[in-house]
Amino acid sequence: MGELTGKVAVVTGAAQGIGKAVAEHLAAAGADLVLGDTDAERLEQTASGAKAHWMTTDVTSGDAVRALMTSAQDTLGGLDILVCCAGIQRYGTVVDTDESTFDDVLAVNLRGAYLAAKHAIPHMRRRGGGSIVLLASVQAYAAQREVAAYAASKGGLLAMAKAMAVDHAPENIRVNVVCPGSVDTPMLRWAGGLHGGGRPVDEVVAEWGRAHPLGRVATPGEVAEAVGFLAGPRASFVTGADLRVDGGLLAGLAVPLHQED
Repeated sequence: MGELTGKVAVVTGAAQGIGKAVAEHLAAAGADLVLGDTDAERLEQTASGAKAHWMTTDVTSGDAVRALMTSAQDTLGGLDILVCCAGIQRYGTVVDTDESTFDDVLAVNLRGAYLAAKHAIPHMRRRGGGSIVLLASVQAYAAQREVAAYAASKGGLLAMAKAMAVDHAPENIRVNVVCPGSVDTPMLRWAGGLHGGGRPVDEVVAEWGRAHPLGRVATPGEVAEAVGFLAGPRASFVTGADLRVDGGLLAGLAVPLHQED
């Protein structure tokens, strides 16, 4: 039996990347799962591997998110854990980013997590508590160029999680954040193709990895390990925290003290 046996978890953005790895990790720890994503085909594949229930879910729709949480209650008897992995990336400065694109990024990345928590917490109250983990990014702290909307959404997640942690601690509902650096996901590889200047994507991803002191990008499974810790009983006194899974990226300064030979 795993440490999450008897717990019911909902994971959004579960069709691929970090969300898929989180679903697989929680399933291996014994949790019963309900998974949501807009990509029905990949979501069904993830659910099959994790032996989970699933529902096509647009996290920007309050009705759709409410239905996902209600499904956990109706099919599995409650809801103990929520992990919000749904996210999109768009590039541009505030001048270059049109209003609809800015709204789209915040609707998925920030408002989607707000809606998920809003509709999950009433079910957690019935269980006497719960755990919420939001997936943010190192770009909640420091930004690359031309990621104004994305950085705003991830910084918003960090601030919202702290507010939620304070508000719901008396109900034994913990809220924490995982902030990854570069992770080898379909989103990262899409970005590598977009910004790699025609080079092979593997080469671009490896170059980005070398920017991290550990010399590589993370795997989705490594991020899932951190999520599983925060979601589970070993983190029972952890709330309002942000855990950086960034290979040391934010620990270093970009300017070297000397030139390398």
